[in-house]
Amino acid sequence: MKISKLIVAVALCASFSAIAAGKHDHGHEHEALHGGVVTEVKDVDLELVAQPDLIQLHLRDHGKPVDVANGSGKLTILSGAEKQEVELKPAGEKLEARGAFKVGAGTKLVAVVTVPGKPTLTARFALK
Repeated sequence: MKISKLIVAVALCASFSAIAAGKHDHGHEHEALHGGVVTEVKDVDLELVAQPDLIQLHLRDHGKPVDVANGSGKLTILSGAEKQEVELKPAGEKLEARGAFKVGAGTKLVAVVTVPGKPTLTARFALK
């Protein structure tokens, strides 16, 4: 009896480790296709590409681009003690903002995205 409980506990730990590492099986990978940082929210992959003059947010649902034509987003950039609010607007297959942004290693970003047919998505990113 104790051995079977141990086996179950080990199997659960292995499952949680795989999920935490982003290796859970649901039909798609969480790869950065545009050189950014990827996180998943409600089965949607959000890839943030942050440059000092351009920020792009790519959305994919099970590997397929999400239609953002009627979508919008708000990005909060936290760089040290500084906070910057940025509006993201549709630009082709992505949401985008142009301007001057303090993004670099250690910068944290929070995106709130609304696209038709999906619940509001809130994603957190940390740049390395």
